[in-house]
Amino acid sequence: VVSLLLLALAATLGYDNWRTGIAWDSTGPQAGYFPFYLSVILAGASFYGLVIAFLARKEASEVFVTRAQLRRVMLVFVPTALFCLATQYLGLYVASFLLIAGFMRTVGKIALWKSLLTAFIFTAIMFVTFDIAFDVIMPKGPLEAAFGY
Repeated sequence: VVSLLLLALAATLGYDNWRTGIAWDSTGPQAGYFPFYLSVILAGASFYGLVIAFLARKEASEVFVTRAQLRRVMLVFVPTALFCLATQYLGLYVASFLLIAGFMRTVGKIALWKSLLTAFIFTAIMFVTFDIAFDVIMPKGPLEAAFGY
């Protein structure tokens, strides 16, 4: 089922990027060039997964995922999904700070002060690198607006 869904996604992405343009023009590759070939690779991998699943059609005799394994996956997935949502409202830097500090504290069991300090230093380095040094536009939130960024 996952391979079929990925194959459908690859076909959709491939068509959309083909429509955008997948050739080279006088200035270099068109907008859809690289994404188109990535979708071709995704389609190939999905097709390979379908073939392997079809050839090994025996009934699964063991549990696909245990409760403990699912808990570990959700321990990473849920905060990451919340990070994506928080980025829309709090900006990239505040959301990154919360994600890093939260992961270090809950998953890594690192002391709170070390988690907060590391998250602050990393976020500050990201801000200086992207916003000041390279002048890259990143999603901003109310904190950055309060400081005039």
